Amino acid sequence: MVRKVKRKNSGMHILVTFLLTVVIAVWVYKSIVTIGNQLLFKEEYDDKSSSYSSLKITPDPSDNRTMPAPSSKITPDSSGSLSSAKLNSPNAILVSLTDNAVLMQKNSEEKIYPASLTKMMTAIVAIENLPGLKKEIKLTNAAFQGLYEADASMAGFQPGEQVRAIDLLYGVMLPSGAECCIGLADQIAGSEQNFVKIMNQTAADLGMDNTHFENATGLHNENHYTTVRDLAVLLSYALQNDTFREIFTSSRHSTPPTNKHPGGITFYNTMFEELKNQNIIGGEFLGGKTGYTDEAGLCLASLAKVGRQEYILISAGAKGDHHSEQYNITDALAVYNSIGK
Repeated sequence: MVRKVKRKNSGMHILVTFLLTVVIAVWVYKSIVTIGNQLLFKEEYDDKSSSYSSLKITPDPSDNRTMPAPSSKITPDSSGSLSSAKLNSPNAILVSLTDNAVLMQKNSEEKIYPASLTKMMTAIVAIENLPGLKKEIKLTNAAFQGLYEADASMAGFQPGEQVRAIDLLYGVMLPSGAECCIGLADQIAGSEQNFVKIMNQTAADLGMDNTHFENATGLHNENHYTTVRDLAVLLSYALQNDTFREIFTSSRHSTPPTNKHPGGITFYNTMFEELKNQNIIGGEFLGGKTGYTDEAGLCLASLAKVGRQEYILISAGAKGDHHSEQYNITDALAVYNSIGK
């Protein structure tokens, strides 16, 4: 009987010893794995931290906004060989987009009235602040108030029309539609007045020190002024935005059907219409925006390619009107044709 108990106790000791061995082995294994994982995680974290710190933030391709860049500033006047003496426009500046060097200037820092060249600022500010280019915007009756009486240029939309933002932008730039400017301003800032505050802030950010806007359309106002140099800074900057460049260089654009125009509307770029198939020797006009009021005279902001380089030319104050010879176009042809000589 005693022998049986001893055998039983001996078996129990063996079982307990075996279980303790298993527990100790498991604990040791877990410790090793945990330490290993911690070391591995630390290595991976250190690697990722080092990678993140070396990354440069690049703009989101889906973001329409652009930020002012040093390259949007133009360099001081150079003693270029191009002459401005024979220009009809009393104010002009020619800039090479390769290095933003001034190749020709004429009273470039003199105060001018920009007329519809204002709409370049309206367009780029709208592009940078719109939540989406395909968003439909309803044009209210208020958006048209006073525009017909002021003989403002219109794109052809009607009160109550629901229009995509991108079509309003084309309406701003190609036919110079004032109702498109107001519709965008109201949508983005709640009113034209609030939108103009953004325009003036953008001008300040870009270093357009001799510019002040009073409206989004370019209708004449004594306190609405700029210089051709400041407008060159603006256009150089705006052309870095793909959406702006696409619109600025379009000769025409057709909208899809709307609730007021089942067949849509087709816009034509006023500069290309005035060119009447004239072009630059050894080059071509890529895009442009015309402007005119009695006080501003005939104005033009254009982009051209001569040889392999791109240039922008801003001119203002030329005599004439919509019914006379378009001296702003004549000047542009003369300047661009003289580049290769």
